[in-house]
Amino acid sequence: METSQTHGSESMSKDLSELLKEATKEVHEQAENTPFMKNFQKGQVSLHEFKLVTASLYFIYSALEEEIERNKDNPVYAPVYFPAELHRKAALEEDLKYFYGSNWRKEIPCPEATQKYVERLHYVGKNHPELLVAHAYTRYLGDLSGGQVLKKIAQKALQLPSTGEGLAFFTFDGVSNATKFKQLYRSRMNALEMDHATKKRVLEEAKKAFLLNIQVFEALQELVSKGQENGHPQQPKAELRTRNVNKSYEHGAAPGKECEKTNRRHTGMMPTTPLVRWILALGFLATTVAVALFAM
Repeated sequence: METSQTHGSESMSKDLSELLKEATKEVHEQAENTPFMKNFQKGQVSLHEFKLVTASLYFIYSALEEEIERNKDNPVYAPVYFPAELHRKAALEEDLKYFYGSNWRKEIPCPEATQKYVERLHYVGKNHPELLVAHAYTRYLGDLSGGQVLKKIAQKALQLPSTGEGLAFFTFDGVSNATKFKQLYRSRMNALEMDHATKKRVLEEAKKAFLLNIQVFEALQELVSKGQENGHPQQPKAELRTRNVNKSYEHGAAPGKECEKTNRRHTGMMPTTPLVRWILALGFLATTVAVALFAM
């Protein structure tokens, strides 16, 4: 018993970044070997599917960054507060305006699994801010690592403009050297003061963050499966609309409430593409995290 406790203490004495990498190794390997990631890397994704996944990411990052702002001066998060370098909400808004047009806020869907992820982020930010770093680390370092690979794949597969429209999410103008920035981020994170019990909770939250990502695309996969069984797929809208930035939507509803509204608005919406291609597109969420954990 004593030997086990000693081993546990020695393990928890490692840097938090190293502990996170070790704790998420198993789920990383699982995701790395799924057809989702492999096929996305082959460029097997449609624009319609990509747009829907981007919409879910918007709700997720809106919630994450709302809670980060709430805790930006809290010592449990302040050292890793890098809004200019990392925050993705504004970039996702730019992408959604490009894909959906000026009324994009009224059109994007928020599936139940995405709402669950959003609710978890708000719960953590309001009640357990010391765990917020687990979500930030998993997502942002993932974006900087695997996201850059996905950017090139998506641009080629979807034939998006070489000038970057539709890919703002992957573009980090505030980071000139991703490798050096990740080193800085890890060093700041490792300097966060937390006891062994808190470290364990952070590791568990990181695994939860990964699983929440997976649940988002699994739920959408189930949705489209039911739609095909019922034989009532929704007719597609135009895949791409002319960009028309409407300033009246720049200050919309709060992310959580907005997600609930879109949930009601899009109840019963079924994707129109074949199941296999839809699954490949939903792999985008898992791929970002999986490729990222390998690179972290």
